[in-house]
Amino acid sequence: MRIFKLITAGLLFLLVQQSLPAQTNPDVVYDTAIHTVRFHQYGDQQSMAIYKLNSADKTELHFDDMDTRVKSYYYTYQLCDYNWQPVNLSPFDFIKGFTQQRITGYRFSSIAYTRYIHYQAVLPETNSVPIRSGNYIVKVFLDGDTTKLVFTRALLVLDSRASISAQVVQPFTPDRFNTHQHLKFTVNLEGLNTSNASQQVKVVVLQNSRWDKAQGNVLPTFIRNNSLEYSNEGNFVFGGGKEWRWLDLRSFRLLSERVDSANTNRTDLYVKPDVDRSGQRYVYYADLDGKYIVTTYESINPYWQGDYAHIHFRYVPPDNTPYAGKDLYLIGQLTDYQLNENNRMHFNTEKGMYENVQFLKQGYYSYGYMLVDKNDPSARVEPDGNYWETENSYTVLVYYKSFTDQADQLIGVSNINTRSDRAGFSF
Repeated sequence: MRIFKLITAGLLFLLVQQSLPAQTNPDVVYDTAIHTVRFHQYGDQQSMAIYKLNSADKTELHFDDMDTRVKSYYYTYQLCDYNWQPVNLSPFDFIKGFTQQRITGYRFSSIAYTRYIHYQAVLPETNSVPIRSGNYIVKVFLDGDTTKLVFTRALLVLDSRASISAQVVQPFTPDRFNTHQHLKFTVNLEGLNTSNASQQVKVVVLQNSRWDKAQGNVLPTFIRNNSLEYSNEGNFVFGGGKEWRWLDLRSFRLLSERVDSANTNRTDLYVKPDVDRSGQRYVYYADLDGKYIVTTYESINPYWQGDYAHIHFRYVPPDNTPYAGKDLYLIGQLTDYQLNENNRMHFNTEKGMYENVQFLKQGYYSYGYMLVDKNDPSARVEPDGNYWETENSYTVLVYYKSFTDQADQLIGVSNINTRSDRAGFSF
């Protein structure tokens, strides 16, 4: 009997240690003419796009098309499982009304030197509404033809049936005590059949709304009636990172502190070279946790009056030597955290620094860098190092799937910030 218990405990431990399958990033732009895609809760550019089922909640969708010819853009919803894999259901099973909607709101840019057309929509519209909770991919495409996909964005549809209490603590393990953050939380389910909660309930945790760093697919540490506790020391441990680098592009005429220089027409702006910060002491300052805000000093509406410029990023590695066997990428919401050729930093041997150019709209940006092993793309590390004190925001997502459901229901969302204050003194 003792041996049986030990084997059972060992198997449970292995199950608990399971990690989330390779996470699909639902935010992708396929058309190079499309820039500055924004999708968030109405009136809050820093929020995730979340719609509460059967509510009056609204989300905003914005994007710019550099091709100044008016086009027929449409969108639709695709229901997915908790890991962003499309479910095998007819659209009529999760959409009430039309399965495709045309985006009718657009304006030509004005005041701006760069010419573009700004498109916008408020979702969901009354004649096309998601009727199931869960993960949705909003697909934007041309001419009513879904094969002409332009870009996708994540939408979370919530049917609130669970409450979540969470806290961020330092890990006990010595090698992570000063560098990582451990999220512990309890999920209380309301009115759900949880006869087999370990199979029916899944949780996913995001750091700073990043799907590329999502963790989940673990069993609860304890189950007490309808309460699930997740406190295992090896789960939901995230590198703290450092405060994000910032760039103020709210004006191209009045250059901010982080801008080194600009050409005469302000169409090319050069950011002051970034340096390796891994050896620097941690210092707190307010940032946007990798996000950006479209805003300007000198216009009424930045969405169609904001201008564009080529922004030249530069990064100086230690000893002005390229990282051996690794590629360096620019990351943040400005690149959708996509590790592709457009976002890869190229090493300039004459200057001894990495360089990359991004075509960005006026706004306030936060960004960072990522090192990726050339032989193992899954081996990724942020070169600035990790610090327990770093301010980060975490989002806990709770999914439920009964034995008769065909898709995961999103039944709980909770946000927690690592700082208990905003003045910068206590943690």
